[in-house]
Amino acid sequence: MNITLRAGERIYINGAVIRMDRKATIELLNDATFLLEAHVMQANDATTPLRQIYFVVQIMVMDPVAAPANIVIARSLIEKASGTFETPELKSGLHTVAELIARSRCFEAMKTLRSLYAFEQREMFPGGPVSAPHAA
Repeated sequence: MNITLRAGERIYINGAVIRMDRKATIELLNDATFLLEAHVMQANDATTPLRQIYFVVQIMVMDPVAAPANIVIARSLIEKASGTFETPELKSGLHTVAELIARSRCFEAMKTLRSLYAFEQREMFPGGPVSAPHAA
């Protein structure tokens, strides 16, 4: 897998933070856990149930040592959200996220969560404007 980064951009690979001083392409030759800076959510942006789950999963990617404790938190948040949401897409998506986390596929779980933001927005604010998702 080739990843192209701009000057000054960061990437998190297996818990290490790497910053590029110039534009570069990195080729990952094995299965590595990575997170691009563009997908990093700040704590103050974790304002909805799905974004809170995303933030916890993100921490699992950024700090693999802390992952076991954060798995418990993520499962609790997923269970709570599953009991709250009524939309079939959200319930199914949360089930998928839980399975991905159990298989240590955190990046895929984060991608799935991002795909559910619009459903969450519609359920939480019916008839309201759908805001554009953050970079996360």
